[in-house]
Amino acid sequence: MGQAGNRWAVVMLLCVLSLLATTALASSRDLESGWEYRWGDSPRLADGTPAWIQPGKDEAWHAIGFPSNPPHREGRHHAWFRVTLPEGDWRDPVLYVYSIDLIAEAYLDGKRIYRHGAFDTAGEGRFAGWPWHMIPLPTDAAGHQLYFRVYSNYTDIGLWGEIKLMERADLLGYILKHSASAMVVSPLCLLLALLAGIFAVIQANRRSFAAIALFGLAAGTMILAESQASQLLLDAPLLWDFLAAGGYYTLPIALGLLLEHWFAKTRPRLIRRIWQAHLAYLVAALGAAGLGWIDLAITFPVFDALLVASLALLMAAIAPRLHRLEGRQRAILATFALFGALLLADMAVAHGLLPWTRIPVSVGALVFALAIVVISLLDYAHTQRDLKRLNQRLEAEVSARTQQLQTLVERLETYSYTDPLTGLHNRRYFDELLQHEARQAQREFTPLALAMIDIDHFKRVNDRHGHEAGDRVLAGVATILNDHFRDADVVCRLGGEEFVVLLPGADADTARNRLETLMTQLAGRVYWHGERMLGPVTISCGIAVYPTHSTSPMALAGLADRALYAAKQGGRARVAVYA
Repeated sequence: MGQAGNRWAVVMLLCVLSLLATTALASSRDLESGWEYRWGDSPRLADGTPAWIQPGKDEAWHAIGFPSNPPHREGRHHAWFRVTLPEGDWRDPVLYVYSIDLIAEAYLDGKRIYRHGAFDTAGEGRFAGWPWHMIPLPTDAAGHQLYFRVYSNYTDIGLWGEIKLMERADLLGYILKHSASAMVVSPLCLLLALLAGIFAVIQANRRSFAAIALFGLAAGTMILAESQASQLLLDAPLLWDFLAAGGYYTLPIALGLLLEHWFAKTRPRLIRRIWQAHLAYLVAALGAAGLGWIDLAITFPVFDALLVASLALLMAAIAPRLHRLEGRQRAILATFALFGALLLADMAVAHGLLPWTRIPVSVGALVFALAIVVISLLDYAHTQRDLKRLNQRLEAEVSARTQQLQTLVERLETYSYTDPLTGLHNRRYFDELLQHEARQAQREFTPLALAMIDIDHFKRVNDRHGHEAGDRVLAGVATILNDHFRDADVVCRLGGEEFVVLLPGADADTARNRLETLMTQLAGRVYWHGERMLGPVTISCGIAVYPTHSTSPMALAGLADRALYAAKQGGRARVAVYA
């Protein structure tokens, strides 16, 4: 396992941490309206920038509901899309795109900010995979136009799936949330493949277990490769697409071997020809794509058509004999019908025949694989004792994994409200606490003070001594803040060098006195980073109190921020109460 295993563990832990710490999932913005498009590729200006990203009215742009597959394509391979980014308060914004057909560049304010794939001098390029995309944006990007240059010789052209504006830190949690089932099902399918492969070696009738092993390997590989979390494990989208294609194209081969075994007395020759045809296509398609003769992308529509035809032939061959089948064989057909229906639905979404949505193909794969295993075990009654022990082992492993995940969840629920650098509560905790204290202050008619605190000239510390030294100062100030305020007061770090203190029951004078005392304590403190002395540092403070300054406690943060600004304008190292 080695480095690969360690990387997998680290990625999974970071994903779980991100999932539990994320707060902006609810505040993410869907960018599924306001888009415009135009066909063709932009000419270049003298400095090499595309002419179409210049400001000004251009009648060639047309409105489109979603930036994908504009009308009247007529064999064209180039298209441009643009949208005006919405207003919002973002700290580290990114644009999340589920997928792009096929390669693209993104431009903002006249500059290229993102590229997927490589464009040649003709504005064309080869398929570079279907990853999800995270496009960093500046914090002041609201109201600016974002442009996409897209090239595709595939059946689709443009952006695909979903497009969201969100915080960078929250994207990992979003990816993990939608990859959770795949991250569970894929290892289970691969484990089933391993166990079935072992039984294929030790059992007299190896063919059935070999087919089960092949199906488990194909399904597990496909589900893992198509999971968005795989990109966190290894940023190699084209490799993952080759693995996904290999697993996807192998499924009908494994299915054909299974059905040929189970329906040996019906139409074995037709079933054999079907899986042999798929084997030939697997070798030809992946071989040609691997040698660079064709793009891997174009092999998917051809396979989809072949798969639809194969499924129809299989069902036609089996349906007239359903009444002759045993209950276990009918169960296989039922689970296969579920899995096949999910595959067809996913295929229809991919080709735009159904609205975009996430199809739980992994669930169908798991149900079908488990059904095959159970029925195969029943067919070998003389090994029932050994196979029962095997099932118990599987159940124990699933239970152990579930328990481990539950333990992680319980531990990380605490981390999701804690700033890892200072140990103070974070913004998420503050937002929820402010709502609670606001309701209590209004209900009990008691004052509530809120103080915004900012370390003066903190950027100088980072510039002169480095970010590690800056972190040492932040941690030291946080310790003093935490020790200074009483138990009823709550100190949180909002981000950067900014802190907030919530003082239930305190009026303006009380809050001012506590903060002035705090400033005295800070004035006598220095901080060390290695052999360098840092500080002392000073702070500026702004105070707002309910109901003195506002009839709404939820407005205190904004008022205290104004007071903080006044303190900084007044020379820093002072406390200002909102006037």
